[in-house]
Amino acid sequence: MTGIQPLSTELVHRIAAGEVIDSPAAVVRELIDNAIDAQANRITVALWPDDWRIQVSDNGCGLSWTDLQQAAAPHTTSKLHNADLSQIETLGFRGEALHSLAQVGRLNIRSRRGDEGWHVTYDRQGQVAEVHQVAIASGTIATVDQLFLDWPARKQALPSLTQQLRSIQAVIHTHALCHPQITWHVQQGERQWFSIAPGKTAQDILPQILSTIQPSDLRSLKVPLPNGKENLEVLLGLPDRCHRHRADWVRVAVNGRCVQVSGDDNFNALRPLEQTILSNFRQTLPRHRYPLCFIHLYVEPHQVDWNRHPAKTDIYLRDLEQWRQRVAAAIQELLQIPNGADQGHSQKIQQLVKVAEGKGVYNLQQSSLLSDTWEEGEKLHDLRAIAQLHQTYIVAEHTNGLWLVEQHIAHERVLYEQLQQDWQLVPLPTPIMLSDLSDQQVDQLSQLGLDIEIFGPQLWAVRTAPKPLAERSDCQEALLELSQCSDPNAALVATACRSAIRNGTPLERPEMQTLLDQWQRTQRPRTCPHGRPIYLSLEETNLARFFRRHWVIGKSHGI
Repeated sequence: MTGIQPLSTELVHRIAAGEVIDSPAAVVRELIDNAIDAQANRITVALWPDDWRIQVSDNGCGLSWTDLQQAAAPHTTSKLHNADLSQIETLGFRGEALHSLAQVGRLNIRSRRGDEGWHVTYDRQGQVAEVHQVAIASGTIATVDQLFLDWPARKQALPSLTQQLRSIQAVIHTHALCHPQITWHVQQGERQWFSIAPGKTAQDILPQILSTIQPSDLRSLKVPLPNGKENLEVLLGLPDRCHRHRADWVRVAVNGRCVQVSGDDNFNALRPLEQTILSNFRQTLPRHRYPLCFIHLYVEPHQVDWNRHPAKTDIYLRDLEQWRQRVAAAIQELLQIPNGADQGHSQKIQQLVKVAEGKGVYNLQQSSLLSDTWEEGEKLHDLRAIAQLHQTYIVAEHTNGLWLVEQHIAHERVLYEQLQQDWQLVPLPTPIMLSDLSDQQVDQLSQLGLDIEIFGPQLWAVRTAPKPLAERSDCQEALLELSQCSDPNAALVATACRSAIRNGTPLERPEMQTLLDQWQRTQRPRTCPHGRPIYLSLEETNLARFFRRHWVIGKSHGI
């Protein structure tokens, strides 16, 4: 073993390049970061996967000849003008990206600022190798080819072409969400792959990325913070309309980039902001489904430490707990039923009415009976119980239409949230005997606080029970069900479900009204704890269109 020796400058730069540029997706990320920092509002990404060539074009401010001479030199940047890493306001700042691209491939840049355009090719050290003037529109075209030609091990270790293209697509999608004002065109060779039109907010972008999502399925909220500078934007899919098999669309962005966040007061938390999102959607979605939620934090630069990972995807954020509380409050607000009319049910109602028309006496030819827009300013909370349908649905009148509320799951939501606040155990007049319980079942009942003790061989006596179950005739079956729950929260759901009003139970109008009032005051009124939708709304204007109440009667008879 030799003594300690300094590494050569070339080797240091080569090591750094391998950290910054680890895949074709990293090439795209660094080049579009530069384009966005150059104030571009139109970006084109062209890929030639078989040739290991990538090109990113933009209409940004461009580079002057002086800038182009230094652009690919190590540790040079136009974005950090002092030694203060606490004042990062751009996507790039390290001064490593273009030099790393020159190290791992063949880099050439065509750019124009002002009246002159230049085409520069760089060598492996980031020095200008060739240069000549060109006619080019304002902006920059950066091309990297022969990618990883001198890095065969890296090239062979990369995933399949399909996975690489998927990673590139994900990079562009997340940048488009963070910067909705930009127009994106993406090509494979000369063939168009996909494009994204600009919008005002991420809500305009997401339906272009996920074709199954309708704009009416989404809710967004921008929350100004007390200091007047920081703000928070939350975009989510309503749980009764869209959800995912995986948590692949639970995303967090800070100051224009999707990141993973750690806090200065919680270093060991696993993606704490993502966990906050998931916990606030708990018991609003079907089993094994995940929400669709994108949050964007606009934070003062000194609150963020970007200097954690070469790809700038992992950061430290100060006052993380306060941000978690703000995110939770915003999600709770968006999950409430709004005071304005709810446009999101429109498409479902159109389908229901279309089916009803097909079975009706009149074979109406009009393709759509429902308006895409709802009247503003209407309150949704003035519900008045008027009838019970099939002893299952509460028919409620509202100022702008009719609601059907499923009585069992509405009551289940009410009871579940009451049990969350007040889990009461009461003594049983006579102990209930349970037999053949596993150790896990006994532990589960003990964790719920029940008084359970061995009474004989494979026999246990339970002396307390949850208050809603204590006087039920099926209390024994209910306790057995609780013992089989996976966790205490599942026991709350099971208790609420068993205690809720059964479908088929007749209700008097005051009872229906009381249930409606209680349900509307819950925190998660859209779905039951199992994730099923609780209500269906039908707007009065839709009924008017179906019955043609706006027709002139004389004209309908040909008079």
